[in-house]
Amino acid sequence: MNRHQVCVRGLILCGLLLLLGCKEAPSSALPELKVSGPTMGTHYAVKVVGDYPGGEPQLQHEVEQILQRIDHQLSTYKPDSELSRFNQHQATTPVEISQDLADVLIEGLRVGKMTGGAMDITVGPLVNLWGFGPDKRPTKIPSEQQIAAARLRTGLDKLHVEIGSDKATVRKDIPDLYVDLSTLGEGYAADQVAAWLDGRGIKNYMVEIAGALRLKGHNGQGDLWRIAVEKPGDELGQVQNVLTPGDNGISTAGSYRNYYELDGQRFSHIIDPATGKPLTHKLVSVTVIAPSALYTDALDTGLMVMGADKALIFANEHNLPIYTLTKTDDGFKVRFSRAFAAYQPKP
Repeated sequence: MNRHQVCVRGLILCGLLLLLGCKEAPSSALPELKVSGPTMGTHYAVKVVGDYPGGEPQLQHEVEQILQRIDHQLSTYKPDSELSRFNQHQATTPVEISQDLADVLIEGLRVGKMTGGAMDITVGPLVNLWGFGPDKRPTKIPSEQQIAAARLRTGLDKLHVEIGSDKATVRKDIPDLYVDLSTLGEGYAADQVAAWLDGRGIKNYMVEIAGALRLKGHNGQGDLWRIAVEKPGDELGQVQNVLTPGDNGISTAGSYRNYYELDGQRFSHIIDPATGKPLTHKLVSVTVIAPSALYTDALDTGLMVMGADKALIFANEHNLPIYTLTKTDDGFKVRFSRAFAAYQPKP
């Protein structure tokens, strides 16, 4: 997946949510099992409060099995992944797919329509053209002709998913349509790990797949999980705000780390499907809270594309908790939707 190849290509630090360090544990604190490691070109971390059958080794094994399965389904970097095979299918005939891939495609299409195309899972040709996908970065700024040609290969209306009684299929209206699920993959992975833990009867956990998290219950000290949103800037680890998302998913999209400079211009990895070009507005970060990390991961990119004013109007219309940071001459301006106030820790 594009954004999942962070360690190789530096593609996701912009969306980082930092876990706050815990204060010294009281004597009544419960142990926290912690496992972490590389996955899908980025990293994962899982915390489980209390016991887990088989301890940390078994927890790590089971989590990594889930993540490996998802990577082999959704990656655009693995030529043999399920998604890559569909992208290589140069025909308009239906292709049978797993229910997992169908679920992500359906959510991508739903949120894409919901956001008026601001989030577009078919934007891959433009992502690749600008050098933020598997292809190398360009040595020259793409021409208007190249952008127009790439845009002809995009369009949510050209992708169709059908769920039957015994199988799921996907088809495209043009043979070279290219689907990129990097804006949803981390959230889907976090949800899948969380569902596994729920099935194991775990009541308190934190799942982080790079910039997407799922939280449930309390930490080892008995407090609600507290998540720090990174402050934009060149220095890693600076905290802008601290949130208590509750039993929810939370993710952040941003444009201030994953970029490159060419011919004296700076280009962000987030592409506006309407123009075919990287974003140029001053919104640098959007954090979204919702029950599903897949939903938040799909939405945060679309909200980034909208810009702060439209994103906040959208969030208030949909009763959606979002938190935005906009660059100004005097620093970063914080704005948030009405529904967001409930998730800031009480003083």
